[in-house]
Amino acid sequence: MTCFLILSAAGWGCSDARNPSNIMHATPLSNKTAVVTGTAFGIGTAVAIALAKSGATVFGGDITSHPDSDQVFSELGITTTVCDVTCEQDVMALMQMAAQATGQLDILVNNAGVGMLKQIPDVSEEDWDFCMGVNLKGPFLCSKHALGLMTDGGSIVNISSNAGLLPRAHDPVYSTSKGALLAFTRSLALCHSPQRVRVNAICPGPVGETQMMNQDIQTADDPDAAYQATINASPLARAEGRMIHVDEIAAAVMYLVSDASKMVTGTSIAIDGGKSLGVPPPSSSPA
Repeated sequence: MTCFLILSAAGWGCSDARNPSNIMHATPLSNKTAVVTGTAFGIGTAVAIALAKSGATVFGGDITSHPDSDQVFSELGITTTVCDVTCEQDVMALMQMAAQATGQLDILVNNAGVGMLKQIPDVSEEDWDFCMGVNLKGPFLCSKHALGLMTDGGSIVNISSNAGLLPRAHDPVYSTSKGALLAFTRSLALCHSPQRVRVNAICPGPVGETQMMNQDIQTADDPDAAYQATINASPLARAEGRMIHVDEIAAAVMYLVSDASKMVTGTSIAIDGGKSLGVPPPSSSPA
């Protein structure tokens, strides 16, 4: 983690990716083109902004938009379009928009996702198809149509969840979709390593101020209790007294798309404050 923090302070990329000694001499992503899905809120917004501030040409897709995000995107030159990641035509249009504008595609961040707080007996076929469609079919379609455009190597980052590492009893369908996304990540990384396309995943949670988290908290019987219980389920979040911030997820994405991670592929990075480690110690335990 110390190395990662140094990388963050220095910037992203490296002056000569073939020389490990130069990894710390980082450069911006000024010659990179990136596509990010689910950019209207939360993690997707933070990732798009971070990429743009590092010099990348960024294209975002979402089924909706938000005035606050749109204003920042306009200021940073981020291009957005309507994109349903379960619709192949929408996905193809988004990828072609990016490739035609710059002549290349280097980075894909599959961030669009939905939750599903239902037990299996209550899950309809439509519920199942919706969750699997956005969380698994979406990354499949986006990756499928991005790979052919990554002619000089590239980086794909799938935003999974701590639920993909350790299934949760309250959302089994969501957990299944995110676990499958991790398997997809490893398979894709293996298959496309000859083309120097790296594929990795980030497993966040609990992340505050995201559309999914806000909806879960607001629809709970006792929102305040639900908020605190969510924090308490993550050892470090409980110790810090807060949820994970979207910028902390974006920082990990920036590492995975930079030249500093040239030899990192098929990896899942848990940014969950230790939630997926197991049963946390009592809050009264000494530091």
